[in-house]
Amino acid sequence: MTISSGIRLGRHEIRSGLGAGGMGEVSLAEDLTLHRKVAIKVLRAEVISDRDRLRRVEIEAFAASGLNHPNILTIHEIGHEHEYHFMAAEFIDGESLGGRAVSFLALGAPG
Repeated sequence: MTISSGIRLGRHEIRSGLGAGGMGEVSLAEDLTLHRKVAIKVLRAEVISDRDRLRRVEIEAFAASGLNHPNILTIHEIGHEHEYHFMAAEFIDGESLGGRAVSFLALGAPG
């Protein structure tokens, strides 16, 4: 399901891939209206084909979008365009959590 650079999802244009996980694929995109970088998560086909799973994702996005805290990712939009269901969120440049976990395991867990 790799999303190609240049694809537009709503007001966002995909720039490059960032990673993938159990729920979908995350790409760096540009919000063409507000001229800012965003992270776009495109949900996997098996998630969107299961109405209950898709509804849970939407409920979580609605709940998270109502929160404002430095330790919570800001959700800007959820939507669907073409065959894609997506979530747009703030882009935070830095080390991935996966990289952080590997670093921690290499050091050894305390105790």
